[in-house]
Amino acid sequence: MPPPTVRRSRRRLPVALLAAALGAVTLGAPSPASASDTAEEAGYLVGRGIADVTGEAAETGMMGYASFDQKTSGIHQRQRSRAFVVVDRASGKRVVYVNADLAMIFQSVRQGVMAQLKERYGSLYGEDNVLLSATHTHSGPGGYSHNVAYNLSVLGFQKETYRAVVDGITESVAEAHEDLKPGTMSLGTGTLTNASVNRSREAFDRNPAADRAAFPDGIDPAMTVLRFKQGDKDAGAISWFATHNTSITNKNTLISPDNKGYAAHAWEHDHEGVRHLDDTPGFVAAFPNTNAGDMSPNLNLKPGSGPTEDEFENARIIGERQLDKAREIYEEARPVAGGVDSRLAYVDMENVTVRPEYTPDGEEHRTCPAVVGASTLAGSVEDGPAIPLFEEGMRTPIATVLEALRVDTPSWLATCQYPKASLIPTGLLSNVHPVTPKRLPLQIMKIGELHLVAAPGEFTIASGLRVRRTVAERLGVPLDRVLLQGYANAYSQYVTTPEEYDTQNYEGGSTLYGRYTLPAYQQEYARIAQSLRAGTALDRGTMPTDESGRQFTFQTGVVYDNPPSGKAFGAVLKAPEGSYARGSTATVEFATGHPKNNLRRGSTFLEVQRLENGTWKRVLDDGDWETTYRWTRLNGLTGTSKATITWRIAADTTPGTYRIVHHGDAKNLLGKITPFSGATGTFTVR
Repeated sequence: MPPPTVRRSRRRLPVALLAAALGAVTLGAPSPASASDTAEEAGYLVGRGIADVTGEAAETGMMGYASFDQKTSGIHQRQRSRAFVVVDRASGKRVVYVNADLAMIFQSVRQGVMAQLKERYGSLYGEDNVLLSATHTHSGPGGYSHNVAYNLSVLGFQKETYRAVVDGITESVAEAHEDLKPGTMSLGTGTLTNASVNRSREAFDRNPAADRAAFPDGIDPAMTVLRFKQGDKDAGAISWFATHNTSITNKNTLISPDNKGYAAHAWEHDHEGVRHLDDTPGFVAAFPNTNAGDMSPNLNLKPGSGPTEDEFENARIIGERQLDKAREIYEEARPVAGGVDSRLAYVDMENVTVRPEYTPDGEEHRTCPAVVGASTLAGSVEDGPAIPLFEEGMRTPIATVLEALRVDTPSWLATCQYPKASLIPTGLLSNVHPVTPKRLPLQIMKIGELHLVAAPGEFTIASGLRVRRTVAERLGVPLDRVLLQGYANAYSQYVTTPEEYDTQNYEGGSTLYGRYTLPAYQQEYARIAQSLRAGTALDRGTMPTDESGRQFTFQTGVVYDNPPSGKAFGAVLKAPEGSYARGSTATVEFATGHPKNNLRRGSTFLEVQRLENGTWKRVLDDGDWETTYRWTRLNGLTGTSKATITWRIAADTTPGTYRIVHHGDAKNLLGKITPFSGATGTFTVR
């Protein structure tokens, strides 16, 4: 296992942006008893799907912490996309909800998915009725954005990872579409108080008393569970809860969906018997984020600490706490009624005139071209040291550092962004090449009685609360029927309240469009909500330009592979022991090729097999919690590498005869890629 140090999302963007410059309110009581009868009468068509979105498993920069040194070296668990399609049988309207084990959904991904859905289904699934969201794991390969700021630490655009993400999301939607059957939905709510902590309490405490009173412990403890049934059979669940998906640190180089991915896999695999490599559809459990901008899973507010001192154990514990609460709420969920509908508009967030009714001082204000603040590079005290000379709360640039950056922020822009120490004017740089986004998709989706405000960024709990209040008022629905769905449809960093912005902690420094970013969102979401409530058409605005033709990469590809001298690909380099006790660990090694030769999406690099009646049966693969697949380069000149496969044998493992199998692909000097497999000898688990 990698060393136990935890680093959270405050470390995520600074290095990439520096490189760019150089180059609780919980849902209340269930709907009235009559809703059950209404739901049965009206009814829905419900479909669920799941697909693999795992990108390049070796020598690709990871997305989240923006560390140039953090490159993939294997897989702890695969990343997956989980999709739900709901059709209102009365109106014929339908919506698509997707939650993927990704750091972010970038506009590039949305564009790619929408193009594929249009090719498959015509106008059935369009801009309005498709919502794409991410869990915000920081342990996956990056390079799938079309904005420079989010690709620099990954050494540019990574085409194969991008294709894995787009194809996998599309496949999950297609699977859900094919799975549509008559069904019902139920809604449940509860609170979870031991899986998050406010990592920016100083900023939160500057908010008005009404905001602070909604979250007396400084956290949003609300968990909301939407339960799906097809006929009388449980089909899946979506469990929303606000906590950063960053239990695993920036020292880790194995692909992992982190705490929310653990919760999803454990529900599907351990409780519902789903095997993800099987073709038959099964229970789908999504664990999306809400307004998690200042919510950390690292409960002791220091790297690698809380609940334990081991990052993978932290992920398991925080994931298990979410899972246990979700399953408890799930069992108590009550039927809901109501149709489905959605509205989406593209807004130029750098040029919004915010009306007085949305600003703290009752005066008209404007948003600004995007600027990254100095405190973005500072990170946070809780997360450990960052770039020297930068501190949270700083309001004046450090002259020597700015001189080194050679990027001038005009005085008018510095004034607009005040009190931010304006460091990198990415909005101005984007006039030459896309660095950070300008036009963002803002969406509200109605699923029965629940309304999701799809937000293209990381909203703090107070900023999320204000948006929810605004939308609930315009829709004429209770506040507890509106959720902020973060990390959705695009990505533009953080959103703080104006009061939080003034402290210029990490989140404030990363609020791109200035002090009035949140009021601008409130105003624009109010407009969308009014259209949704009235059932009128909405001016969608100007869609962002497709920047796929302007991408670049500095990442070299695979030249060729060679097995070690005297060995063939798939040969066992380290054999297992003859016998293992349950609770111990088996480690084996194989001669292998580069995993970039074939991502094996929808498949696996490893199998743990048990002998049953003379036939080898797969019991585990590289998507399981108990296994790891690690790739190591042995000699760059000769192209030799090895695969290390580890199986932590669970205490409840069935005794018997086992073997471990490795699947890989090798590339010769002529560029031909050939698959291979290798297997260890047998061993027993006693």
